[in-house]
Amino acid sequence: MAALILPLFGLTVLGAGPAPAVLATFFAFVPVVPVVAVFLWIDRWEPEPGRLLLMAFLWGAGVATLAAAVGSLVLNHAWTAVVGTHVGDLLGTVVTAPFVEEAFKGAFLLVLLAIRRRELDGIVDGIVYAGIVGIGFAFTENILYLGTAISEGGLHGGIVLFGLRCVLSPFAHPLFTSMTGLAVGAMVRSKSPARFLLPVAGYLGAVFLHGLWNGSAALLGGTGFFIVYLLVMVPLFVAMALVVVWQRRREQRIVATQLPSFVAYGLIAPEEVRLLASLPGRRGWRSAVKRQWGPDAAKALSAYHAAVTELAFLNDRLARGASSPDTGQWHTELVDTVRFTRAQTMRHPQALQTAGSAAGPPPPYNG
Repeated sequence: MAALILPLFGLTVLGAGPAPAVLATFFAFVPVVPVVAVFLWIDRWEPEPGRLLLMAFLWGAGVATLAAAVGSLVLNHAWTAVVGTHVGDLLGTVVTAPFVEEAFKGAFLLVLLAIRRRELDGIVDGIVYAGIVGIGFAFTENILYLGTAISEGGLHGGIVLFGLRCVLSPFAHPLFTSMTGLAVGAMVRSKSPARFLLPVAGYLGAVFLHGLWNGSAALLGGTGFFIVYLLVMVPLFVAMALVVVWQRRREQRIVATQLPSFVAYGLIAPEEVRLLASLPGRRGWRSAVKRQWGPDAAKALSAYHAAVTELAFLNDRLARGASSPDTGQWHTELVDTVRFTRAQTMRHPQALQTAGSAAGPPPPYNG
């Protein structure tokens, strides 16, 4: 997937020159780290496997970008042949690009459901994976646009476009694709017969927002673009942030509710409940272990925390009846994983003993 980025970078080199292409790549990478950090912060309760997150980024940067470029080229050529160059270019920007790009970006969620369904178990997971795909797509697309801007307008032109795409709107593509991710995550947790329509609705929502974003610049000019930015995109970003906060609190409630049953079945110790029920408690526990017993003990403890969380989420799905044919097998495997990771942690026995003395707030939900 990473190799698929090379043809797109090559196009930038051929069109803009080697120096603008390298400078554009640097500018395009600047917003990647902080935006990725935001999505990793969102995913703190149940961190997704790093390999899958890298796969999501490379899918957006390589597969989705190259496929969308080819698809848009073909469809735009058809538009031009039917309605002429001017109208065809406009339709390509406002209609073709949103439909094609969001389709190829959102396809990663379907691939993930096919190959690693157990890793996508809710709205937060859907938003995180979709957002990382969007970041990858924006990275490669920004190289193309910034290379052209630097070639035609010099460093000043590149800095102006950098401000518009990488400073004012680094969350644009992640936000669009997050609509699809949110819908896919909701489908996974739903038991409604109509749940399979949710991804379609999410995709259409992503297309609408993407088309509105492109259309505001193409049809309304700079003033219209900033009006749409302030009145639509900023409130939508705030709304998505509120959804994330709500879902994170719901995840905390799920974990806190399930922990007493884990104690009853002997999976965890009673003194661990207080710390496992909150992120500050877990963080304090890991920090104390790392400080006293080293990074290996802290890493083993992190794996134990992750396994407990995954089992809590799966138990919640079983309780709500939102299970699949594989859920029973997953449950057995997760119980074994909790026991295994706890046994690995006990290779550093002081790590578990630290639970009795580590500082942490009491759980806000008693279950």
